[in-house]
Amino acid sequence: MSGELTRPVDNGENIHRNRFPTLFEVLSRKTVAPLDLFSFYIYMRDQQRSVDYLDFWLDVSQHLQLCRLYVRRLHRSLVEDTPEIEKASKRSSYMQNFDDAGEGPSNEKDMDDQRLSAFLRSDRPSRNHSPQNSQGSNQSHELPRPSFGITPGDSSSPGQLSSNDHSQPRREDLRASAEKILYTYLLPGSEREIIIPQSILNDVQNAIEGPEQRSDPELFDQAKDYVFQAMERDAYPGFLQNKGLGNLVPQSMMIRLIVGLISFFAAVWAAFVLIFLDKSRAIRCWLILPFFVAIYLIITHQYMLDPLIALAGYSEYTLFDFNKIREKFVQKTLTRRAITVLVLFVIVLTAVCCLFIFVPGKRL
Repeated sequence: MSGELTRPVDNGENIHRNRFPTLFEVLSRKTVAPLDLFSFYIYMRDQQRSVDYLDFWLDVSQHLQLCRLYVRRLHRSLVEDTPEIEKASKRSSYMQNFDDAGEGPSNEKDMDDQRLSAFLRSDRPSRNHSPQNSQGSNQSHELPRPSFGITPGDSSSPGQLSSNDHSQPRREDLRASAEKILYTYLLPGSEREIIIPQSILNDVQNAIEGPEQRSDPELFDQAKDYVFQAMERDAYPGFLQNKGLGNLVPQSMMIRLIVGLISFFAAVWAAFVLIFLDKSRAIRCWLILPFFVAIYLIITHQYMLDPLIALAGYSEYTLFDFNKIREKFVQKTLTRRAITVLVLFVIVLTAVCCLFIFVPGKRL
């Protein structure tokens, strides 16, 4: 997954909301930088160290897209054998049931998504299928995961699986996709195992490997809900604090702290030297420079915010890699915080410089 990361492309769409977006809006690609899915993936990978949970969510969503495409293929084959008079009515009634099936948590899905799963359960595959002899496991048309730069309304993007897509998944491909999710994320000792309750794991494993041989997306609902709640509880608040209230990454903050402390101790040392050498106040005014650097870097570390970069409208994706802030509410929030930080910086700098510049000198 990490090798497929691409920076989102701005499509000029302005998203107006007078609040921070929810996690579901981020996962649904309804947000823009710096609270977009691309930023959340980087945060989960580099800071939270739990990107497997997000990859599981994305793979389950991709499995749902594959199921939709499979149903579309069945519908097209049905329409080809249907008289012309009935085609239009069948297409409108049949496809309307499945095209807009939800990708979110199960409590946000509609009846169309349940109909999709019910249809796939009724279209049960052969009982002789197994992970070892599955043609789908070896020949499946593995569809690329939707790009992070794709916007929800872009029907030409690969993540939307448009009707012009020439990939024709088979029932074996659905089976192989469900097995891949199970064997990659859920089973103990798997390559990218995520921790979920044993009862949920047993239900999913029995549904896929048991007599039902299920491959419909609804079988992952409990696991997907659990992962969503875990990300919403443990990861998303930190993401909002990091990207919604700040514009620096931890590596940059650590560099600023180290350089700031070194500059501060150097400035204090120089100040005492000038005081005890009884240098004039005009010479001691040069202390403003090292104190400026030191206090600015320390304050930006403390608030996780570089006010000058924030006022310029940029946020740090990775170390020294900046991107334009396009979420309007975040821009307004960071602007207010940047002004507050600058005022605090000026007050502290003025107080420290006045202390060391105007204190009487005494030559030892």
